[in-house]
Amino acid sequence: MAGELTALTIMQDAPVIPVIVLNKVEHAVPMAQALVAGGIRVLEVTLRTPQSLDCIAAIAKAVPEAIVGAGTVRNAADAQAAAQAGARFAVSPGYTSTVGQACRDLKLPLLPGVATSGEIMMAQADGFSELKFFPAMQAGGPAMLKAWQGPFGDVRFCPTGGVSPANAAEFLSLKNVVCVGGSWLVPTDALELGNWEHITSLARDAAALPRKS
Repeated sequence: MAGELTALTIMQDAPVIPVIVLNKVEHAVPMAQALVAGGIRVLEVTLRTPQSLDCIAAIAKAVPEAIVGAGTVRNAADAQAAAQAGARFAVSPGYTSTVGQACRDLKLPLLPGVATSGEIMMAQADGFSELKFFPAMQAGGPAMLKAWQGPFGDVRFCPTGGVSPANAAEFLSLKNVVCVGGSWLVPTDALELGNWEHITSLARDAAALPRKS
């Protein structure tokens, strides 16, 4: 990815950002290589397991063509730890000014999570207009995003939560959606079996999804 890394350039890189939960560090590098081979370079490794930071560090070191970031960033300490591990961006499930300022201080592009109009306004007040809509299906799905096109026409979204191959195209057809986030690219069984070819195939299909924005 040429030029400065921003939330928008991260979102624009591919139609899908995989939301990844890793329990074993030895899975991190071959999984990342499999995703990159399928055309998916932006990888969100969630901070949901004790091994997550070590996994981010392993990918950052061994798979330089990947753009690895940290998901489930909930506070300044998470942002600091992610940056130290080598994360190149952060994704948060919600938004607070503390998280926003921490990422700004670290020069770590942030994709903040929002579920309501008030949260969008709070994030925009702090300078964030590229946002994660989470949990997307539970919070209103494509209909909510369509409703937001009027009052928030300058905001671009990455819907995450309940997004699947069955509904990804509907989300990506919306003009305010740049990409979607989804866990289906890295199935638990494929990880455990080391079925990297299957992950590459899923990535290839995801990379080929059409999008409007």
